[in-house]
Amino acid sequence: MLHDPNRLYIFDTTLRDGEQVPGCQLTTSEKVEIAKDLENLGVDVIEAGFPVSSPGDFQSVVEISKAVNDVIVCALTRANKNDIEVAADALKYAKYPRIHTGIGASDTHIQYKFNSTREEILERAVEAVKYAKSFVEDVEFYAEDAGRADVEYLAKMIEAVIAASATVVNIPDTNGYCLPDQYGAKIKFLKDNVQNIDQAIISAHCHNDLGLATANSIAAIQNGARQIECTINGIGERAGNTSLEEVAMILKVHNSSLQGLSSRINSKHFTYISRKVSSMMNMPVQPNKAIVGKNAFAHSSGIHQDGFLKHRETYEIINPEDVGLDQADIILTARSGRHALKHHLERIGYQLEKEALDKVYKAFLVFADSNKNIEDQHLHNLVKQNS
Repeated sequence: MLHDPNRLYIFDTTLRDGEQVPGCQLTTSEKVEIAKDLENLGVDVIEAGFPVSSPGDFQSVVEISKAVNDVIVCALTRANKNDIEVAADALKYAKYPRIHTGIGASDTHIQYKFNSTREEILERAVEAVKYAKSFVEDVEFYAEDAGRADVEYLAKMIEAVIAASATVVNIPDTNGYCLPDQYGAKIKFLKDNVQNIDQAIISAHCHNDLGLATANSIAAIQNGARQIECTINGIGERAGNTSLEEVAMILKVHNSSLQGLSSRINSKHFTYISRKVSSMMNMPVQPNKAIVGKNAFAHSSGIHQDGFLKHRETYEIINPEDVGLDQADIILTARSGRHALKHHLERIGYQLEKEALDKVYKAFLVFADSNKNIEDQHLHNLVKQNS
């Protein structure tokens, strides 16, 4: 994989980390369908599964490898030979195969998960990368729980795996522990202290346990990371992963503050793919979810509605059309003002003078106080009853 320093690479793990959510398992054909949509969206890497974990996961990696053409297909492994062999076998049809192998980097993982030592873990990391490299050119290494790892040991590990030919080094905040400045500083330390760091892409894989996954990913970009690992709707283990649509739109809105980086993402597909993943995985998107929640472009406060109707940018920093929506919604509630009511009345064919509008508006407020959902028929009735 050639590294373009002006590009932010988007690594989508909806079909691997995202699919680990209880009750959200997909069939192979469903995974293939989503993989094609992800390719169409413009992601650079699709993590298609963990092949050794089950025959279904193995088959999904095989079929996704056959189905996509212009995207890297990645398979996850632990740092052992059998996992790596099974992943290589699953990737045999991929045009651009990547093996994603790794091991714990924090003392907590080394001591309690592996009952091992730092030295032994370092050897296993290097061996895994070398073995994966014997099957594919593109090898990504993950230093699990890097968010809580000793930074000097982490730097030593990253330097060793790059020397062993890792092309991408993933620095996961596996438990969603870090604050943005801490995670950013960790990425910067690696950038400044790992001698061969320019030979690999630094990747950020953040979890959302404290609601900081997107903020941490942006801090990583600001400090030298050039690949972000994320999922559609931010789904994933426990509280979820970094949300792909959030990172992409932050890059668009704050481009000059993020070194002018670009990605291949076509944001106009967000609404479609968000709804599809939500439906297929039976995972409702919370209404106030950034970018793709049903209220993300809905205005219900009278002050906001008035400002928005006068000039869109008073209360919107993103065009709804940019994420695949037709337009923003002006929602009528008891908090709405005359301007919003007038807007909706004109939409359904009424041009009311000030006095008539005032009369309908007073009746509307009484009605809205006791009715949560206000529909066009209600507006027709209010005009008829008050004219």
